[in-house]
Amino acid sequence: QVQLVESGGGLVQAGGSLRLSCAASGGIFSVNAMGWYRQAPGKHRELVASISSSGSTIYADSVKGRFTISRDNAKNTVYLQMNSLKPGDTAVYYCNADLPPLGFWWGQGTQVTVSS
Repeated sequence: QVQLVESGGGLVQAGGSLRLSCAASGGIFSVNAMGWYRQAPGKHRELVASISSSGSTIYADSVKGRFTISRDNAKNTVYLQMNSLKPGDTAVYYCNADLPPLGFWWGQGTQVTVSS
């Protein structure tokens, strides 16, 4: 049973930092791109950052220079270091992974709340 288990969300004051982790497990053959998405109340889910298996990264303009995505291929784990957090970053953050030949999988989501 494939699982993406996220951790690291919580409540933080504006200007603070959080680190999210997402570990993929259970019958995995390979892992291609991994990424983080977020969904705020009343808004569509949006890409925050993604990282390929070779380490190439993509960031949303709104988080460039503040967030850093990384991965540990040996552990099938992706991380999101979030610095200089703003109230606008408040959302549920979801991990996503391309797991061929199983397809794309989502984590259960972790709440990030930034207070002003």
